[in-house]
Amino acid sequence: MTSSATADTPRLDFAGSPINQALSADQKIGLLRTMLRIRRFEQAALKGFSAGKMGGFLHLYIGQESVAVATLSLSGENDHSITAYRCHAHALAVGMSMNECMAELYGKATGCSKGKGGSMHFFAPDKNFWGGHGIVAGQAPLGLGLGYGLKYKGLEGCALCYLGDGAVNQGAYHESLNLAALFEIPVIYVIENNGYSMGTSQKRSSAYRGCLAQRAEGYDMEWDVIDGSDIYEIRAKTHIAMERARKQHKPCILEIATYRYYGHSVADANAKKYRTPEEIENYKTHHDPIHLWRRRLLDEGVLTEVRAEEIDQAAKEEAAAAVKFAEESPAPTIESVMDDVYWESDNRTEASQIGRHFFND
Repeated sequence: MTSSATADTPRLDFAGSPINQALSADQKIGLLRTMLRIRRFEQAALKGFSAGKMGGFLHLYIGQESVAVATLSLSGENDHSITAYRCHAHALAVGMSMNECMAELYGKATGCSKGKGGSMHFFAPDKNFWGGHGIVAGQAPLGLGLGYGLKYKGLEGCALCYLGDGAVNQGAYHESLNLAALFEIPVIYVIENNGYSMGTSQKRSSAYRGCLAQRAEGYDMEWDVIDGSDIYEIRAKTHIAMERARKQHKPCILEIATYRYYGHSVADANAKKYRTPEEIENYKTHHDPIHLWRRRLLDEGVLTEVRAEEIDQAAKEEAAAAVKFAEESPAPTIESVMDDVYWESDNRTEASQIGRHFFND
């Protein structure tokens, strides 16, 4: 059955869903801790970028923390994830350290991609996290491939493929949806919809009827929309989609409404022109996912104000330590410039010795 939900669906309390009922007090606090770590990391990164200590681009996730944290909190041993260039939060949510992530921003050899990838290319294969991709919607067919691999190997798992609302108009995305539905691939496309494709509003950039996820009906796929400021709702609805993918190999589109405080990237000079100050302030005041989750835990009696402040302070200190680590780390050497280009070359396979990496003839 395809969801008939829209952005105007009446609010429900999802705290009572089985997947949320199973959360312990420590796990709930852990979700808050991860969101705070992401925000403090991003704020420290912004400071470093503004000081001219980083090259390239910097796409911040501030305001969206609940999306990555809540969805990835559901991942199991055989679940995989892949995202676009706004990848810092997903990296920290799957367990990557602040040190390796910050060092990558600084272009240092101790970075997760050895200083060669930068902000848009965080990877952790050991954590089933496959990046970090700079090409808009370029991760869509790769997410499909991850799901295909799980089905091919007979593993009960799914692939979470994150993309922005601007990426849904790319051909690679629609080609991926067609194949996902046709071959019943366990992939879930998560649209992190902040309402703006770079600096263009959704209504001016996309043709749709009720919502972007509803396009799934054209591919006979399941879909749903989610309030991205509500941890419980994200987990409840994403869990349904993930279980369906794992057990029935059914793909799905989830559209999660969210918001970012800053522009498309730090270099977005018009961030406060296509959005009014009142719009931004309204989100910060009434929809900030960290503030809402903190208040929820206080109301539930699983968190105290003192403990909340301690967690936040620890996140600030960890971010500051990561900056120090990055600044003191060595830069990549000239000798390493050709490393990590081809697996064959790095591992000195037979193909690397004859110069034919992909073809026998």
